[in-house]
Amino acid sequence: MTPPFPPPRPRALAPSAHVDTFTRDHLPPAHQWPAIEFTTPELAYPDRLNAATELIDVPVARYGPDRPALRTPAGDLWTYGELRTRANQVAQVLTEDLGLIPGGRVLLRSPNTPWTVACWLGVLKAGGVVVTTMAALRVRELAPVAERTRPCVALVDHRFAEDVHTLRDTVLPSLTVVEYGGTGPEDLLARTAAKSGEFTDVDTAADDVALLGPTSGSTGVPKITMHFHRDILSIDNTFGRHTLGLVPDDLVACTAPLAFTFGLGMLVVFPLRAGACALLTESATPLQLADLVHRHGVTVLATAPTAYRAILREGAESGLTGLRVGVSAGEHIPRSTWDDLHSRIGLKVVDGIGATELLHIFISAAGDDIRPGATGRAVPGYRAAVLDVDGTELGPGEPGRLGVIGPVGCRYLDDPRQRDYVLNGWNITGDVFHRDEDGYFHYHARSDSMIVSSGYNIGGPEVEAAIDTHPDVVESAVVARPDPERGSVVCAFVVLRDGVKGDETKAKEIQDHVKQVLAPYKYPRDVRFHGALPRNTSGKLQRFALRRIVEAEQAGGQ
Repeated sequence: MTPPFPPPRPRALAPSAHVDTFTRDHLPPAHQWPAIEFTTPELAYPDRLNAATELIDVPVARYGPDRPALRTPAGDLWTYGELRTRANQVAQVLTEDLGLIPGGRVLLRSPNTPWTVACWLGVLKAGGVVVTTMAALRVRELAPVAERTRPCVALVDHRFAEDVHTLRDTVLPSLTVVEYGGTGPEDLLARTAAKSGEFTDVDTAADDVALLGPTSGSTGVPKITMHFHRDILSIDNTFGRHTLGLVPDDLVACTAPLAFTFGLGMLVVFPLRAGACALLTESATPLQLADLVHRHGVTVLATAPTAYRAILREGAESGLTGLRVGVSAGEHIPRSTWDDLHSRIGLKVVDGIGATELLHIFISAAGDDIRPGATGRAVPGYRAAVLDVDGTELGPGEPGRLGVIGPVGCRYLDDPRQRDYVLNGWNITGDVFHRDEDGYFHYHARSDSMIVSSGYNIGGPEVEAAIDTHPDVVESAVVARPDPERGSVVCAFVVLRDGVKGDETKAKEIQDHVKQVLAPYKYPRDVRFHGALPRNTSGKLQRFALRRIVEAEQAGGQ
């Protein structure tokens, strides 16, 4: 199928419920949008729609208030009715105490906890726009997100509040910071306890912005993806319904944080829409994960290939025997890992590719439709193609850029990089695939400088900028080094100032420095000291020369 050209203009937006019009005002121009298609019955939406109503109020009516909704390894259990009440109370605090108006942005910072889910739903109920961030991010990483999204309120787990207070004091003085989980009278939990738990959800438009999702910030300035209320339901009406297929008796675990749209889908959107229950874990090693799956009776697990490989390596795969579905997230699962899980415990892992720009997975396969080694086919509601540099569709077996069209698509908040992601109506994901004769897509590689390590996207330039702030570093360059356990690791080539010795002690010092500046998972696991970095005659850094060094080492070691 040839790509649409020119791309169809998006239909006119419905009247907004947002009093604060910031997000509508900063949508990309209509001519830069990708094509948006609603090709299945489930994707027909009314003009007025609040995603939180569909995610918690409708399930309470459908499945009853006493059904388990959220659990934790510590033994906490929230029912659907309790989750609705607490989400309503959060909405009351936001509107009655903190002055949030529809369209106002609320920053969330927390690990995966029940109160984080309640806050997320409460913001949407109040007509606000959620900006969810990872608890691991430092001020340096939070600042550009806050500057771009301009939140008026931050709801923060009390254990991770220090950086947000610093953010307010240095970047966003108008930000109101409310902690939760503590014991003070101003804590969100104390505030919600004084509320009735009755709230009438704001009658938002289906195409009002509900979520601002920061990308990994590979250039140091994160792109902010904009998602509508209908988009949140669309990921369930596509991958959730047609591929994942949760049932009310499922208990779902996922290692991705809720700040990742993959984790949001697996732990909030899909379980709540199905009447299922989510097991929320703040952190777990692969062995701990296998034990949690076994002890709690998890039936659906989503994690990175790294965790599956580690579980297999330790011989702990018996902990996964109770799984009905296993999902691989964050990176392509190696064929050997898939085969080992299938041969040892009979698990057919569901692979898939998604993107923050499209909110969740759009190519996948499950059950008997899985073809080992292939990522899958376009999920119902999407179409995909392999394109050349001009946007022309390539034939079977020809590798090229992956293009996707569906009910959601890339909309960056006021960002010229919108033009780079959309071509002739297609969302261009930055991945290289080929398609076979049967419509299955086979992954080759990333086409940009992103380093995918243990399922996390790490921007090389961002790590370089952090390394360069060390007082002994003159300059640095970061590339991916293939790793059998993590897929890739961050490999840093570092030039030190004269007189400083480059040894293991200095390498660890630089690693620890990066951990203090960026989220710890981004630190360079491989630090190499060089007298100079390769540059061309105009002085431009030649990263390809560094990649060749790493590739030559890998080839020599095989």
